[in-house]
This record gives sequence, structure tokens and C-alpha cells, in this order.
Amino acid sequence: MKKNIALVMGGYSGEHDVSIASGSQVFGQLDHTKYNIYKIVIDRQGWYWQSGEWKKGSGEWGDGDRCPVDRSDFTIVDKGQKVHFDLAFIIVHGNPGENGVLQGYFDMLGIRYNTCGFYTSALTFQKGFCNPVVKSFGLVKVARSVLLYKEPPTKAKLDELMEGMRYPVFVKPAAGGSSVATTKVKSYEQLIPAIREAFTEDRQVLVEEFIPGREFDCGVMQFPKGSKYEGWNADFKHKLVFPVTEIIPIGGHEFFDYEAKYDGFSNEVCPAVVDDSIAHHIQEVSYRLYDLLGCRGLVRFDYIYNTEEKELYFLEVNTIPGQSAESIVPKQARAMGISPAELYEMNIQAAFDER
Repeated sequence: MKKNIALVMGGYSGEHDVSIASGSQVFGQLDHTKYNIYKIVIDRQGWYWQSGEWKKGSGEWGDGDRCPVDRSDFTIVDKGQKVHFDLAFIIVHGNPGENGVLQGYFDMLGIRYNTCGFYTSALTFQKGFCNPVVKSFGLVKVARSVLLYKEPPTKAKLDELMEGMRYPVFVKPAAGGSSVATTKVKSYEQLIPAIREAFTEDRQVLVEEFIPGREFDCGVMQFPKGSKYEGWNADFKHKLVFPVTEIIPIGGHEFFDYEAKYDGFSNEVCPAVVDDSIAHHIQEVSYRLYDLLGCRGLVRFDYIYNTEEKELYFLEVNTIPGQSAESIVPKQARAMGISPAELYEMNIQAAFDER
């Protein structure tokens, strides 16, 4: 009998449309002869399932009616029959998919899902909490930062908190993704406006010292049982560690901001043209952080390699990385000869392997 899979997309954050793009890509790649796949959309107006296609740029769905989801047990009614799901394939970037809220909900309902669990998702989503934990492992350096709560502090308090920090700094929502409301600040005059903008996205804001260097990303995923790729690299047992990608902003963009990510203002070189020892170190750190942070499913680790210090700095963990056709992890998979369809099938099978 075909298993029922809920492809959960959308969400409540500024990444809603990015999630829809990822979900539409995944929907087109999954094996519909093997699974009954339903697109479940989460937004502020409610949860619904939708049979039509998303019209990119219009903010609307095409053919098909919006049919409600029963959130008491996460079921839908299709052709008069109540549908229970065997797996939730979560592709919600930001709240409530990446912060552990959906994972806790599915845990209570006893529904499997394809991502990290509640605790790991909650920790890694909040950069101000995750960074000290990663630093404590001693595997990789972490930039100096200050975590602000609820509202911008007074000038005197801000000066006290940032004593010793050098400009430029990055100001970003402590819990968020896709570089939404993230600003590179070069002077104090720019600092307060940047902090206020970040507070429009989150109640906690991170001010983080800028680390000059090259930006690298590395995806990691656990193998399903019996995967033909297991053992492809003898250094990394039981996990697929992808080739390293270098992110090079172009067109006047100084960092990998929202426009650089989604409007083509970056070159993403995979495999990265970098010394083998550096690439292997990035892979090794990612491989170990995956276990130390309790990750599951498909995740991506982001770093800056400071070429002057010859040190690797941790930026963040993306526990639900983008899956649009041009997203980083699918490109890393293709560099290994793994198609998107094969990548998502392995993700599903690894989730079913979990107890």
C-alpha cells in the first residue's frame, strides 16, 4: 500500500515564499507512484492542503480548492475519505518549521518527520544560544557577539555590551534565516537603525563581529539503511558529507544577503576551489557537529574561513536548507552524481528508519 506523505511548506516568517518554492521543487521530484503526496500549506490564514500549482511571483495557487487540515490530529479529507499521514516532509524555513514547533507537534501526534527533532531545531534556530554551545565543543571558532532582548538598548548600555568589538559588525534576528533583516554595519550611526530593523523580525537580535574571509557551506545527511552511497568516503561513517561549496557575492553585494541568495547575485562554486586540507577540515567539522548537536535528516553548516588567521569560524546551522532548483545542497548532491529525486528519497527512507 502506498504511504501518505504530507509535504509541509509555507510558514509564518519572511521565508514563506522561499519555502513554497522549495516545497514545489520537492513535490516535483518525489516518486508519486510510490507515495500519495499532499501539499500542506501553513500560513497566517490557516492550514490547508492544495492540489494546484503555485504561481511564482503571484503569491497565489492555481487550480484546486483550499481544503482545511484538521490540526487536532493532522488529517485531511480527500474524496470523502479521511487521510492519516505516515510521514511529514517538513520544508518550512523559519517559524514554525525550523524552530522545533512543528517537530514538537508531530512528536505529540506520533507522526514521523524528516528533520532534526524538537530540541535540536529549537537550539540551532536561535543563533545567540547555539553559538556558545558550538564554541564549547572546541572544534571551530565562533565570532564575538552580543544578544539583545525585546528592544534596542540605550547608547551607554550598547557601548558597554560591545566593548572591545570592532566594526564592521553584522546585525541579524537571533532566530531567522535567508538573511532576512540582516545588515552589515560599518559605523555606530548605522547600528541603531539596523537593530530596529532586526527587531521587526524577532524579539532577540544578535550583533556579531565581522570575520573577513571566504564563505563555505557543507551539507550533511544520515544514510538510510542499505544506501549504495554508504562508505563513499571512508572518513565519514554512516553519513553523507557533501562536497564543500564556496559562496562568492557579486554585483556589489558584500555578503550573502537575501538578494544574493535568491536573485542571482552570487557565484556558488561546488566543489569549492580550495586546498584539499581546508575542504576536508570543513567536512570533518560538519560531520562531528552533526552528531554533537543531535542532528537528523538533511542539514547545512555555514562557515567563514579567515585566510589571514587560517582559522575556520562557525556561522550557523540550517536544519531545513533550501531545496529550490538553485539551492546549495541540491547543487552539492548533483556534484556527487545524486539527483534531487534520489536525495529526497534517501531523506524519506532515513526518516522511516528512525524508531
